Amino acid sequence: MPEVNTDHLDEQQVQLLAEMCILIDENDKRIGADTKKNCHLNENIDKGLLHRAFSVFLFNTENKLLLQQRSNAKITFPDCFTNTCCSHPLSHPLELEENNAIGVRRAAQRRLKAELGIPMEQVTPEEISYLTRIHYKAKSDGIWGEHEIDYILFVQKDVTLNPDPNEIQSYCYVTQKELKQLLDKAAKNEVKITPWFKLIAETFLFKWWDNLNNLNKFVEHEKIHRM
Repeated sequence: MPEVNTDHLDEQQVQLLAEMCILIDENDKRIGADTKKNCHLNENIDKGLLHRAFSVFLFNTENKLLLQQRSNAKITFPDCFTNTCCSHPLSHPLELEENNAIGVRRAAQRRLKAELGIPMEQVTPEEISYLTRIHYKAKSDGIWGEHEIDYILFVQKDVTLNPDPNEIQSYCYVTQKELKQLLDKAAKNEVKITPWFKLIAETFLFKWWDNLNNLNKFVEHEKIHRM
């Protein structure tokens, strides 16, 4: 694996690079594990290294979507606006369990607490709905990038927030109209958004958002959308 100097990067974020992500093939079959660092190096991604991930979309009871702006300490896509929470299940038994994506949903609960400070009892895995998966690839810069099969998870609940400033520099709840305005600003390069959030917002998000009380018709656990 390539050697990359991380001395100039945020110490807390560098420590997270040692976490073990779940390696998968293009059909989301588990084939092993590797560090978060190795999974996010473009040099490895270009050789086909692919890992499992998730994206949470949390709505309050007013049907507003919680967005976060990633901190400038983040190694990939710093300062970008994105959906509520985006991360990876880890290669340990509780998060490897695949039945109805329970391992991924447990990982989402863990990261909602770590990033946003949402108490774990406020969002349980049972309250997280797994809709479908997307497969995408994106470069953050010349060294770092993403190549993931991303589980799309929805939650609707009013929650308590206490974000970690090392993870998140700002957050806001938005209406559909406000999100469309943000996407317009991003198209003019006035703000930055993550590539996966852009893909999801341009394809599926608004029709899902229109049907928060009837998401079952959009559940596609057999399908992986290639973006």
